[in-house]
Amino acid sequence: MINPAQIKAYGASRLTRSKTDAVDARLIADFCAERQPAPWQAPSPEEIALRALVLRLEALQTMRTQESNRLGVTRDAVHDDIQQHLDWLDNAIKQLIKTIDEHIDKHPDLKQKRTLLNSIPGVGERTSALMLAFYANTERFANSRQAAAFAGLDPRQYESGSSVKGKPRLSKVGHAFLRKALYMPAMVTLYKTAWGKDFKDRLTRAGKPPKLIIGAMMRKLVHVAFGVLKSGKIFDPALHNA
Repeated sequence: MINPAQIKAYGASRLTRSKTDAVDARLIADFCAERQPAPWQAPSPEEIALRALVLRLEALQTMRTQESNRLGVTRDAVHDDIQQHLDWLDNAIKQLIKTIDEHIDKHPDLKQKRTLLNSIPGVGERTSALMLAFYANTERFANSRQAAAFAGLDPRQYESGSSVKGKPRLSKVGHAFLRKALYMPAMVTLYKTAWGKDFKDRLTRAGKPPKLIIGAMMRKLVHVAFGVLKSGKIFDPALHNA
């Protein structure tokens, strides 16, 4: 399985002007023959199920936020209907969270890895389930940098010679849901945990702006999570100056 962005860029590099099924098929075949991409590693059935549950939970929570926003400005004629939907969503979210926990408990490997992730200060039950859904199989990535790049959290440099030097930014070439879901855990880690505060203070002293620090902590959380999952060892604060 190839990232469609790679095929699109490859086609642009060959000045491909047309887009038809036959042209696309030849382009994909030429790309694979030339680049020899590694075979795709399918997630385990329990990981696939967990990912579906986590994404469904996100969808329900998004719906609840939308309905909650409507409730404050809606007409009386539909107020009760929206409130009933909110009550239903609350029950569905509560049940789905229970289902996610039971699913992890039912699989010893996922349960052990959840314990490792929960040892990271700032990572709660919901964040650990999210990490397991996408990073349980660490063999998919050669290192933690690849794991961060999967979420689009790798830094993007923009420099050319001595005259062009843009500010580093997150590449955002990766899973948007992961980036969104890691924002609040990063904030909690930065302001509520010892190792996060130390991390924030170091970057602040180096002159880094707040938004960059938040993005750096999101990336750091993936690095640390990948580390504990790969090593099978719980979080060690001594490794992070906390």
